[in-house]
Amino acid sequence: MSNIQYFLGGNTPSGFYSLYHQLSDPEHIRALYIIKSGPGSGKSSLMRRVGRHAQAAGLETEEVLCSGDPDSLDALILPQLGAAIVDGTAPHVVEPQCPGVVDRYIDLSGFYDRAGLQPLKEQIQAAFTEYQGRYKRVYRCLGAAGELRRDMNELLDTDAVQQRLAKRAAGIIGRELKKPGTGPSRPRQRFLSAVTHKGFVSLWDTVDAQAGRVYELADSYGLAHHLLNPLLTAGLAAGHQVIACPDPMAPDRLAHLIFPSLSLAFVTATPEEPWPHRAYRRLRLDSMVSADACRAAKSRLRFTKRVASALLEEGIAGLSQAKEAHDRLERLYNPYVDFSRVAQTADRLADEILALDRIDPM
Repeated sequence: MSNIQYFLGGNTPSGFYSLYHQLSDPEHIRALYIIKSGPGSGKSSLMRRVGRHAQAAGLETEEVLCSGDPDSLDALILPQLGAAIVDGTAPHVVEPQCPGVVDRYIDLSGFYDRAGLQPLKEQIQAAFTEYQGRYKRVYRCLGAAGELRRDMNELLDTDAVQQRLAKRAAGIIGRELKKPGTGPSRPRQRFLSAVTHKGFVSLWDTVDAQAGRVYELADSYGLAHHLLNPLLTAGLAAGHQVIACPDPMAPDRLAHLIFPSLSLAFVTATPEEPWPHRAYRRLRLDSMVSADACRAAKSRLRFTKRVASALLEEGIAGLSQAKEAHDRLERLYNPYVDFSRVAQTADRLADEILALDRIDPM
């Protein structure tokens, strides 16, 4: 039995970036339970309770953490049963694709004491307004930081650098990915890292749980994508199961790859988020850039790093302020929620899910 964690959404320079459509993938999910309710209603608590039932039954669980608050769950996946529960409210709205057959709603809003909440209407509306306003500023800061990071990348990401990375990738493919597999022909997408109110969080334990061999890609300039993309293509062509993890500060680019069936992973380690263990192999991608290019761009790189870092810190401060507003909302709602009924709903849901036949998870 194992418990792994990912994010399915990210706070990015372009706003909230969602991978929650992965939960509608019929290859992996045959029963999807979509929770609809407001703050403080016990959505995360329900999922954790179902997860404990599943683990007690000897099942693997995949916890999907909230990118705004990584101490809270936004989804729970039980891969051996092909089942998932998800908080389907904004910003990661999920709606049924095959209602009554695959998907169904779990409505917790009926557990509010509406009469008790009425006198708090103005306080609740004020907290909602503050919460939404904080996120607008967060995304402005992350957007500006993302532009500066892209400027730094474009300064050093030359054709010559890409050719060196492609040559290094070809060597790794020949050594690690030639053996044929039996996995799916397309990857699963997950965020392994996220910008949160706690700062930049990377779920390195998830890598440890699935890979005995880890290639650390030491990368200060955003070059890892050019190494990872050919590895992804080769792994899929060989039929290997692969989890592709985008960069939360550039979600159109790869940051990490995990090949669970090969017990193999490739992780991008930055000065802000270093890989915390001894790697199977460590590749210094910064060395792909010529010393002359680094010297010529020294002052510009120093400026870009300093300002981008300050903007990122401002974005994280904004997420902390948004978290405070959300906590205030939960404190307003919590006394008027019947959590005993939430627990009963979780227990009934666990019984229903655990009655499903096991499948071979992909």
